[in-house]
Parts: sequence; structure tokens; C-alpha cells
Amino acid sequence: MSDERVALVTGASRGIGRATAIALGAAAMRVAVGYANDEVAARATVDAVVAAGGHAMPVRIRVEDPDAVDAAFGAVEGELGAVAVLVNNAGVTADGLVMRMSDDAWSRVLDVDLTGAFHTIRRATPKMMRARFGRIVNVSSVVAHVGGAGQANYGAAKAGLVGLSRAVARELGGRGITCNVVAPGPIATEMTAAMGPEWLATVGGLVPVGRAGTPEECAAAIAFLASDAAAYVTGAVVPVDGGMGMGT
Repeated sequence: MSDERVALVTGASRGIGRATAIALGAAAMRVAVGYANDEVAARATVDAVVAAGGHAMPVRIRVEDPDAVDAAFGAVEGELGAVAVLVNNAGVTADGLVMRMSDDAWSRVLDVDLTGAFHTIRRATPKMMRARFGRIVNVSSVVAHVGGAGQANYGAAKAGLVGLSRAVARELGGRGITCNVVAPGPIATEMTAAMGPEWLATVGGLVPVGRAGTPEECAAAIAFLASDAAAYVTGAVVPVDGGMGMGT
């Protein structure tokens, strides 16, 4: 066992989650790479963390299931130690016009994107309280503030993360635990690359800086909020959106 802090990043098999795991590993944290289904991609993230000089392990965690969350935390605690840094990045989408959105599509997105964060926070905080140290970062979206046509479920879940985070920040700030939100805008990932140049052109017209962001730019903000330097930052919403949501 090491004195290095232990971080758990959900949804870390690719994109923002993978970049965050690498950044935290490079900051001398022991990283649990959370994934729901793609173990091969999660192990690739573990390899990338190790290549960056860190230590990591994969852990399957279905955040919508509290029993699965408990089992995943138990596995991390057994191998790495108590989770001191929790990054809730796991998320799904099920877009559709509100008048046609099914109850299943609504519930699935809320269960993973919002209730899942509640489950992990609830499981992590007792040991954070005993240690009198904790960093919780919840990954929201610019859609929480500006809205998104066809994304009533996603927007509601991502906006809910802000309320959840601020409640936790007020409850636990006196115990050395901070809880913040990073709200990305359009981010260039493997998924968006497949959408072609039309997507990039659209983003350029919506974002003041004229381009999509990168997972590494989001990870840098998350890594800061997870650091000792951010001890006096809590309940904040940090946009990483190229100015897309400014003024909201």
C-alpha cells in the first residue's frame, strides 16, 4: 500500500475519463479506472496511466446499481486503499424529442448520469470524512446551462449534478471535502471524429474560440480541482467550453 492518494474515475475507458485518469496518474495518484462494459478499453487506459508514470487498476462499476458501486469500491479499497479523489464522468445519452421520449430513455439517462453520481458520492464520503480530506469532481455539460434540443433527459441530469454538487459542498466543506463541477462544451473525441467535418464546422460557429475542445483540456481542469491547490474551491462550476455557455 502507498501513501499516494487514490482516485476513482468513472467512465474512464475513453475520452475525458481516460485523459483524466492519465492526468491524475501523472500527479502521483493511484488510479482506479472505472468502466461499465469495455474492459479492453479500460485496460488500455491503465496502460496509458502506467506509461505516464502512474499506477492504475481497472474496476467494473455500474454506477446506477448501488450494490455494484459498493462492490467496486471494495475492490479498489482492497488493492489501492480508500478513495480520496472521486471523478464522476460516467454518462450515457438517449436523445429524442421530448414529445416522443420514452420513460425508459428518460430514466436510463437520469439513472446513470445523475443517480449514479449520488451512489458513488454516498459510498465515498464516509471514509473521506474520517480522513478529513476528499475531492469530488462531477462532469456536467454546457447543455445543463444552455439547453439542447432533443436532450431533455441529458440536460436535466447534467443540471441536476450542479444541485447535487452544491448540496455536498455545503454539507461536507467543514470536513476537508470539496465538491465541484466541470462543464465541458463540444469535445473532440473518437465519437465526434466519426461525425466528419460538418460537425467541426458547426462547432466553430457556436463556440467563440472557433474549435472543439480536447479531453486533455477537460482533464487539466479536473486535475486542478482534485489537487491541494484547489482546497478553497468548492461548489464551483468550471466551464471548459470555449465560451459557448458564457453569461448563463
